[in-house]
Amino acid sequence: MNEINGIIAIWYREFKVFLREKSRIIASIVNPILWLLIFGGGLGSNVSITGINYQTFIYPGILIQAVLFSSIFFGVYIVWDRKIDFLKEVLVAPISRTSIFIGKIIGGATDALIQSLILLLIGIIFGKLGIIPGLQFGLIAFFISLIILLITTTSMVSIGLIIGSRMESPEGFQLITSFLLFPIFFLSGALFPINKLPAWLAPLTFIDPLTYAVDSLRNVILGTSQFTLSFDLGIITLFSIVIIIIGTFAFEKMKV
Repeated sequence: MNEINGIIAIWYREFKVFLREKSRIIASIVNPILWLLIFGGGLGSNVSITGINYQTFIYPGILIQAVLFSSIFFGVYIVWDRKIDFLKEVLVAPISRTSIFIGKIIGGATDALIQSLILLLIGIIFGKLGIIPGLQFGLIAFFISLIILLITTTSMVSIGLIIGSRMESPEGFQLITSFLLFPIFFLSGALFPINKLPAWLAPLTFIDPLTYAVDSLRNVILGTSQFTLSFDLGIITLFSIVIIIIGTFAFEKMKV
């Protein structure tokens, strides 16, 4: 029972921090919308992909982008908790480090899932208003998309926590994550189709786990994909499990 209560307490603390940071919430919603309207609208006026409006095509990719950046940068809180000695107070509590790690994963995933929920609702509204032409998806697609985003978020939060557990300063954390974030995002096919890539680029795309998250969202929301939905879900679920196991081990070895 102590372990469960500890997990809930860690989750609640992270959730309260999220609610208090109004600027973070606003930025996490506004930035993806700007990508959709400005980048998607500008390039979309000259590009059409397999008969799909470009803004509509990149919408699933922008959802993944929002989850990716929000989730991985969540790991910086580990660095700050260490600097203000809050982490020491948590670690002396009668719960295991594994429970602390799980509580932080759930907290970070909750934050990112709230952002995803808002962006999905905005997508529905934009589709209805014709701002994003052709973007129409129903209730079932909405909930399946949330499940995909939850699985993806869990793995990305774990990666952020793994990096944060090894960093001594926020500057070092941001340097490492920036080096990691952009290749993962741009290689995922979020902004382009992956079925006609050059021979040297295709292997890099296929080993990127976010490729399968983007592909599964396109399958559910747009009805077009490179792989089957079951294959995509299998890959991202397996990746999430592996990363959580690695993160649990990294958290056990973390120096305070």
